Amino acid sequence: MHHNPILIENLSHTYPDGTPSLKGINLLIEANQRVALIGSNGSGKSTLQLHLNGIFLPQSGQIKIGQWLVNPENLTAIRNFVGLVFQNPDNQLFMPSVWEDVAFGPMNRGVKGKELELRVLEAMEAVNIDPKTYGSRNPDNLSGGEKKRVAIAGVLAMQPQVLVLDEPSAQLDPRSRRGLIKLLDTLSLTQLIATHDLDLAWELCDRTIILSQGEIVYDGETDRIMSDREFLEKHALEPPLSYSRPYCNLNDKPF
Repeated sequence: MHHNPILIENLSHTYPDGTPSLKGINLLIEANQRVALIGSNGSGKSTLQLHLNGIFLPQSGQIKIGQWLVNPENLTAIRNFVGLVFQNPDNQLFMPSVWEDVAFGPMNRGVKGKELELRVLEAMEAVNIDPKTYGSRNPDNLSGGEKKRVAIAGVLAMQPQVLVLDEPSAQLDPRSRRGLIKLLDTLSLTQLIATHDLDLAWELCDRTIILSQGEIVYDGETDRIMSDREFLEKHALEPPLSYSRPYCNLNDKPF
């Protein structure tokens, strides 16, 4: 039986102080889709992401991840299925060496010996980090881009089917950002990418979901929405640079 990786039905969430953060979210994400999740601060993006691996449990409505409802009994299965990559890799890297960081998740799940070694090697190769050069290095001494790759490798070593990334290009210099986009482009997993970086969304994701004050205000083709400057600005979003050249008229003579 084939299951969609993510099915959300009528999900609502209110913070303890009574502020609603999600209001009646309905969402279906299909296998191997790459979906951008955009919205200004306070739109509910992070809250939605934290529901996808059960850090938050649904207060009302339901979420199905693969074949499992998000509830306390299914958390282990769900956390194997969904890999969450946090915005700040320092929240994810805490072992004395890169190798131990990447091995941490699978080891915790009881993977050992040859199988563990293979998983770590494959995950490091997938993110283009050379195990020989980097395996024994302390993650604290890596650049922002390298840390981000190691954090992604640690999640890939768990062999998830869904990758949820929070602001993956934050704090990266242009070259690391370009490398990251190329990397995400090669991973054949379902990806939900929360980002303020609309150029990254435009390059990687055919589908874009815009959240505003806890509601989905757009769910459709990335191309269509990126050229709608007015709509983006209304929801406090900057159009991607690649699109924001409204003044070049093809008939203009070059200077």
